[in-house]
Amino acid sequence: MTKLPRLYQVKELAEIANVSVRTLHHYDEIGLLQPSQRSAAGYRKYDRGDLLRLQQILIRRELGLPLEEIRRCLDDPGFDQRQALLAQREQLRARARNTAEMLQAVDRALALLDSPQMEADMDPKQLFDGFDPAQHEAEAEQRWGSSPMFKESARRTKGYSRDDWQRFEAEQAAVYADAFALLTAAEPPDSARSGVVAERHRSLIDRWFYPCSLEMHRGLATLYESDERFAANIDRAGAGLTAFLVAAIRAHADRAGTPEH
Repeated sequence: MTKLPRLYQVKELAEIANVSVRTLHHYDEIGLLQPSQRSAAGYRKYDRGDLLRLQQILIRRELGLPLEEIRRCLDDPGFDQRQALLAQREQLRARARNTAEMLQAVDRALALLDSPQMEADMDPKQLFDGFDPAQHEAEAEQRWGSSPMFKESARRTKGYSRDDWQRFEAEQAAVYADAFALLTAAEPPDSARSGVVAERHRSLIDRWFYPCSLEMHRGLATLYESDERFAANIDRAGAGLTAFLVAAIRAHADRAGTPEH
């Protein structure tokens, strides 16, 4: 006899995923997670596919994406759940490596406080392993000689709290994860879907640092591929991501008619 797939009531799913029933009701109402079945009495019934979709929702929420954007991504006919999970696994591994490096740097600092004589044998760069300071974008502006943009970036970031920086890093990680998912799925960088990710990246810079036009964004792409520090940082989210993101940014700018400089 064929075993029927298990179905979960809303309360069961809430307990499994550690979310509230009210949250699941809200996701249903906005079309983000609608149960695959309902009982004769109208009760929600969730299957394995619903569980996996909820996992994607929670992962992407953790990465800082708004609900409407998550819904659009998951409802995209070209969405590949396996590729998304593989990309997210790589992103989480990169985060784990980065966190491990930061912990080692903190341990070195503690050791240096306890034994100042260690400084003679320590490479000072090791104190900053794993850290990803956000001054890169401001440096890009300096290199282009756009002092108003540099000043705007400094003005905004001066008031950012630790929570602000964590939100930015989460949003950036989400963009990189989705870009890497497209890369691993062999999506062309000049496709419409790649363009959506490129625009999300441009918007990220625009909202957090300074007004970032398509032309400015193209300049950032050039910087990313020419400066190994930027490339190494981006490639933490997945091997080859820098080249893919650069190509996607340029293709997106080309479609908008931005002149090459």
